[in-house]
Amino acid sequence: MAVNLVKLPTKKKDLLLRVAKGHFATSHSHINYYIDVTMQKTRLSEARAVAQELVRHYASTTVVDTVLCLDGTEVIGACLATELTRGGYINMNAHQTIYVVTPEHTSGSQLLFRENTAPMIRNKHVLILAASVTTGFTAQAAVEAVDYYGGNVAGITAIFATVDSCAGYRVTSIFDPSTLGDYQSYDSRECPWCKQGQPIDALVNSFGYSSL
Repeated sequence: MAVNLVKLPTKKKDLLLRVAKGHFATSHSHINYYIDVTMQKTRLSEARAVAQELVRHYASTTVVDTVLCLDGTEVIGACLATELTRGGYINMNAHQTIYVVTPEHTSGSQLLFRENTAPMIRNKHVLILAASVTTGFTAQAAVEAVDYYGGNVAGITAIFATVDSCAGYRVTSIFDPSTLGDYQSYDSRECPWCKQGQPIDALVNSFGYSSL
């Protein structure tokens, strides 16, 4: 079955929400909306608009030395670093700039930094950037990695989030379930659609979807 994406206008003038409604499976849950943030992650104008929205959540006293990009959000991360620098936000780096880094993922889903990137985490104030925070598993792993490598979590921010906090840190986002109204998420073992025999329309993750 082909996934039918539709564009939803939002209160954010420069941002559209591209969604499909159905029965979708992630690695941790089953959801009734697939939210496609491909354009926000890859199109510069949309990435810039996302960054301009996200940066509003952080006061001028927030210290950000490093933006840690999850889910392929490097373009947004670069735009966010630009906004933070332009806005006079504080950072402790010697050259008064902000690092934008992406972790490696081990086979056990842990986050890894090599010797050349670990100094960008150690003793730094790290803002964790994700495309979405729903179950919180990925954001939790990022928090644990920042702690392990000696960094300080400055916050967790995302385009879409269904939770207000993760691992003891506030999660800020542009969109949340109220944007969609009837968004639902279930553990795969408790999925009511599976119990009703409704087939899964697609497998989804941060890279996109695969129709079934």
